[in-house]
Amino acid sequence: MTDRYASFVQSGAGRALVKRLGLPDPPRLRRHTPGDPLLPGPALLGAATGGRLAEPVGKILTAAGVEVRDPAADTDAAARFGALVYDATGITDSTGLRQLYDFFHPRARSVLPSGRVIVLGTPPAECGTPREATAQRALEGLTRSIGKEFGRGVTAQLVYVTTGDDPGTLTSLESTLRFLLSGRSAYVSGQVVRVGAGRAEPPADWDRPLDGQVVLVTGAARGIGAALARVLARDGARVVALDIPAAGDELAAVANEIGGSAVQLDLTAPDAPARLADHLAARHGRVDVVVHNAGITRDKTLGRMDADRWDSVIDVNLSSQERINDVLLERELIPAGGRLVSVSSIAGIAGNRGQTNYATSKAGVIGLVDSLAPALRDRQISVNAVAPGFIETRLTARIPLVIREAGRRMNSMSQGGLPVDVAETIGWLAWPASGALSGNVVRVCGQSLLGA
Repeated sequence: MTDRYASFVQSGAGRALVKRLGLPDPPRLRRHTPGDPLLPGPALLGAATGGRLAEPVGKILTAAGVEVRDPAADTDAAARFGALVYDATGITDSTGLRQLYDFFHPRARSVLPSGRVIVLGTPPAECGTPREATAQRALEGLTRSIGKEFGRGVTAQLVYVTTGDDPGTLTSLESTLRFLLSGRSAYVSGQVVRVGAGRAEPPADWDRPLDGQVVLVTGAARGIGAALARVLARDGARVVALDIPAAGDELAAVANEIGGSAVQLDLTAPDAPARLADHLAARHGRVDVVVHNAGITRDKTLGRMDADRWDSVIDVNLSSQERINDVLLERELIPAGGRLVSVSSIAGIAGNRGQTNYATSKAGVIGLVDSLAPALRDRQISVNAVAPGFIETRLTARIPLVIREAGRRMNSMSQGGLPVDVAETIGWLAWPASGALSGNVVRVCGQSLLGA
């Protein structure tokens, strides 16, 4: 679906009109192409006094081919940076927050278009004192505000990194930095990511981080699901693409395109979980990653909604995920180091008029992540979700024009996202190197003005 307003803005006449009238100005976003450098320019790496992450982060960035600069040697007022990265783990009370101002204030205009801002902190629950926890929680307000202020496609994120010396923590921190700094995260901004401890394995090749992994994608025939299948296959996965029999032709086309396999199955059928488990066991012996993408909408206001609309949406979007997880886990088809990734929605966070059934199901997906993540920790299986905002698909193309335009513009990017933006985010959570990430819900919404 074409965003004609965004196309017009990129023209000479459009730019002049936007500037004169103060209209929304959608930037041209930097998206990932294999072989791209991680950043369009050097990274400036700063740290609060006593920070514990600057040294390992510097090594990670250097190994990733990023030129890392030191603020102490930053004497060129005209210097421009692909990223500003700040280790705030040394801030132990509110007075220390001044160090954030001292770092970001003089450089607020120094970030290149589609550049990145990343602040690293300590999870408030792991802080030694209430004052330290207070200061670390304050970092969320900083990064979310920067995401709304810097413009020009610049994104801002907060990454809480657990304390301790678990080797999986640094591996997943590296995977997170490689994702957030790259064009893969074009439509992700204002997010809080938590890197914990756990099994995480760095790839032999960061351009193929899923090499040899068996990945199941439900709802893979079209839209976000088809984009998912393509991205995961590009990253080296053997993709098992699943959708309903009615979408068989489209599903086969996607599977053939990526060299994957197709499974036609109605996930709401009573025997669907067992049949799926039998297929995976017979063909692959395991499934390393399960991506629960299948979903439907049956919109009506609650007072006008019949029971069938309610039941079908809850069943497809939520209950089927629980049933599949139960069988795959019971039969131990998801090995240690496995990943579960579910697709939620901004509607599950903010609610939406006429979508009580859909919002309930997608909030339930977040609940599934919250409850399963600690329950599966001992089995070394991670559980995360993504929550898309306004994504340009056939479904959003049917939304009335005025509502559609509002959905596109009510975010920090002033535009809708693309299915590939959701796919790239899920791909990152599916990497074996991301195994120490669990319990996260990452919004892919361009930092929407709706919701938390």
